[in-house]
Amino acid sequence: MNIVISGLGIIGGSYAKALKKYTDHYIIGINRSEQPLQQALECGAIDKAGSPEDLKTADMLILGTFPEAAVHFVEENAHLIPSGCIVCDTCGIKSRICPQLSELAAKHGFTFVGVHPMAGKEKNGFSASEADLFVGASCIIVPCGADEDKVEIVAKLAEKIGFSQIVYTTPENHDRMIAFTSQIPHVIACAYVQSPCCPVHKGFSAGSYRDVSRVAHINEKLWAELFTENRTALLQEIDVLSEKLAAIRTALENDDRGKLEEILAESRRIKEELGE
Repeated sequence: MNIVISGLGIIGGSYAKALKKYTDHYIIGINRSEQPLQQALECGAIDKAGSPEDLKTADMLILGTFPEAAVHFVEENAHLIPSGCIVCDTCGIKSRICPQLSELAAKHGFTFVGVHPMAGKEKNGFSASEADLFVGASCIIVPCGADEDKVEIVAKLAEKIGFSQIVYTTPENHDRMIAFTSQIPHVIACAYVQSPCCPVHKGFSAGSYRDVSRVAHINEKLWAELFTENRTALLQEIDVLSEKLAAIRTALENDDRGKLEEILAESRRIKEELGE
């Protein structure tokens, strides 16, 4: 296939590198700034530094940009996308953008399939991308009414570049679950490192500190967009977390060791039953 990747950050760049490593597809990169394109050409991640005109011959378009930018790119260039092309986003929210991109697909005759690769790192940009970023990861696919054969092409391609699990879901369920598995941990990490103890933690910290604080190394523009676009589900998770923290605080305030043990034992039981 001719695959165009718009946005060569960590995700778009990793798609390019993975596709070149594990498939024989022809990869065209599009990016607002020139440096990532040159880096991608030099390391062989793309075959060509392209422009929207290259969409005319695209069999697949992968949107490696922020949600709003992904929709904007398709809105501006939909007239160039051929009817046989499969357009995939890679965004961490779906309820807001899937209807918009599905509507554009229906209007212009191409196919849209929502995709969310459950992989990443704290660092950003093409320099942080890697060919094996997706190996062993889960790929969430949101079909959005696309034909089964098109969805299967997307799934098979995901498997070829290393994804070990394909999960199919709706935009609404995606966003509800992502609020729990991805967004609330980032909320916790960002709040945690704002403690006055954080700047003087060295010598007192080990694995627990690293585990909780790791994702506070955050792209604030991206995550502010993801948080606000999914605010209903995220607020629900914040409410649940606040309730559980309040229960622990009350037990401490009342010097109730029995209640505290009960809460901690329940947490251990849940984790053990999950087996992970």
